[in-house]
Amino acid sequence: MKALARRLRRWMALELEARANAQLVLLGALHARRVRTLPYPPRCDPPSERLRECQFTVFSQWGEDGILQYLLHNVPVAHRTFVEFGVEDYREANTRFLLVHDDWQGLVMDSSAAHIERIRGDDIHWRHDLQARTAHVTRENIDSLLSEAGFDSDLGLLSIDIDGNDYWIWDAITSVRPRIVVCEYNSVFGRDAVTIPYDAGFRRHVAHHSGLYFGASLAALDHLARGKGYVLAGCDTSGTNAFFVRGDLAVPGLAVDAGAAYVEGHIRQSRDARGKLTFARGPERRALIAHLPVVDAMTGRQRPLG
Repeated sequence: MKALARRLRRWMALELEARANAQLVLLGALHARRVRTLPYPPRCDPPSERLRECQFTVFSQWGEDGILQYLLHNVPVAHRTFVEFGVEDYREANTRFLLVHDDWQGLVMDSSAAHIERIRGDDIHWRHDLQARTAHVTRENIDSLLSEAGFDSDLGLLSIDIDGNDYWIWDAITSVRPRIVVCEYNSVFGRDAVTIPYDAGFRRHVAHHSGLYFGASLAALDHLARGKGYVLAGCDTSGTNAFFVRGDLAVPGLAVDAGAAYVEGHIRQSRDARGKLTFARGPERRALIAHLPVVDAMTGRQRPLG
């Protein structure tokens, strides 16, 4: 009887979650219609606020669902395909709304086998054309992982969020040329064009207990993007994600300077050596990691963050 009760409780929990998600998708569909009516390219001063009106969240964390609906309505897409890595169990992700609402095809990757098994056990895995793969993504294996997915090189969307070697992995990608790229940046690094040095085994909270030492600055990602033929369209207002559009598809007035688009995040997620939240804010966050090495994206030289 106890086993039957557990199964019944699990079934009820899954049913409630499915109904809640269905309601979220319906609300997201209404917001998607709204953002498609907004002027393109965005008109806003200051530039750091230019994507604020587009933001809404269904399955994303900081309004990325809305920004992507806005951009994808205005940027022609040949293949409705995406790749996202660093998705954990995919309950919170940048591409899930595209999969469910717009019927895109995609590949998601995470280094945790347990997370991938959870995705494969979710109805979303059989209801949609979603590949889920366990992989520790590095700059040495990223191109082969993308090629094995079987998508055309003219990918619709690439989403990068691994809290580590984001800059180096995007730099290593040559097998696909996504039309839109969304990549997390580390606003604690400020306006300098810097990234952590490459380390294939990088782990954010091992590198420094605060969890503030990871990824790359907005200016570093913009420098890399321009070298790959992309323009910066803007950032979300949480100071977390930057959105890039392939240059051959960018209309006049879309590109914005990284210095003007930069948003300082106010998320207080620093931890002490025991893993307890310390709620560091403002300049004290940078002071915690000022002694750690970064690579200047412009010169390739390594120095302390300072």
